[in-house]
Amino acid sequence: MLLSSPSYLRTTELRLRGYTRATIRHAVDCGDLIRVRRGRYVWGGIDERHLVAARSGGRLDCVSLLGALGVFVLSDGEIHLQFDRADSRLPRRHRGIRAHWRHSACPRADLQADLVEALAQACRCQPPRVAVASLDSALRLSLIDADDLDAVFDRLPRRYRPLRKLIDARAEAGSETLVRLMLRSLGYRPALQVRLRGVGRVDLLVDGWLIVECDSRAFHGDVSHQIRDRRRDLAAAELGYVTIRILAEDVFHRPDAVRAALRAVLARQRRGGRSRSSG
Repeated sequence: MLLSSPSYLRTTELRLRGYTRATIRHAVDCGDLIRVRRGRYVWGGIDERHLVAARSGGRLDCVSLLGALGVFVLSDGEIHLQFDRADSRLPRRHRGIRAHWRHSACPRADLQADLVEALAQACRCQPPRVAVASLDSALRLSLIDADDLDAVFDRLPRRYRPLRKLIDARAEAGSETLVRLMLRSLGYRPALQVRLRGVGRVDLLVDGWLIVECDSRAFHGDVSHQIRDRRRDLAAAELGYVTIRILAEDVFHRPDAVRAALRAVLARQRRGGRSRSSG
C-alpha cells in the first residue's frame, strides 16, 4: 500500500508555485514555511519527527516512522532515520538519532522511508516478538496487505522467516500479540477475539475456559470502562469462565512476571483436571 510522504520543497519548486523571494521570506516569518537547509523548505505544522529528518538530510524510518503512522512499536527513545549510502552527514549515532544506511527507491526529496523498507528495518531493530506485534498492527490498520508482508520478509535474512507464521491481524493491540506469543511458548494456542454470548468479545480464550484481557490506561482507565469490564467478568464467571486482566504496561515492562503468572494459573487448572482444547 502506497502512503504519501512529506517532502522537501526546493526554492525552484516554490517559484513554480508562484512564490517570490519576498513571499518566501514572509511565509517563513509567519511559520507557513520552515527553512530546514539552504534552498530547502517544508510546510509549517509538519510532524516534529519529520522535521528532524528534514534538518538531518534523512528520511523518517523504522520504529519512528511506524510510530508516526500509529503502528505498535516499543520505542527506544531515538529517532530512526534512513540515509542513502552515499550520504555522510551523520555518524551511526548522533544526538538521539539512529542512522540506518541503505539504498532506497524513494524519491530523493521524500522525508519518510518506504513503509515496507521501514517494517523490515524495524524487524531488525526490535526483539522478534515485538517485531511480530508491529507487523500484526500494520496489517490490522490496513497499511499493508499480504503481498507487502511477503515483500518485508523478502528483505530480511532467512532466519526471520519463522516469524511469518506467527503474524495474525486479528490482534487489536500490541499487548495482545505479546501475550498470545507468551501463551504459545507455554504450549497453548489461544483463540483470538472470541465472541461469548452475554459477555461480548474477549481478547484471548485459552484452553476453552481462561479469558485473558489485555488492558491499557488509554481504553480501560476511566470509571465507566472499569464498571463495564467488571460486569463482563461477572457474566463470564456465570458461564464458567475465569478472567485474568493484564496491564499492558506489565506486558511491556514485566514480561517475565506476566508469563510466570499465566504458567502458574494454567498449570494449576491442568492439575485440577480441566481438559485442554486448541484455539
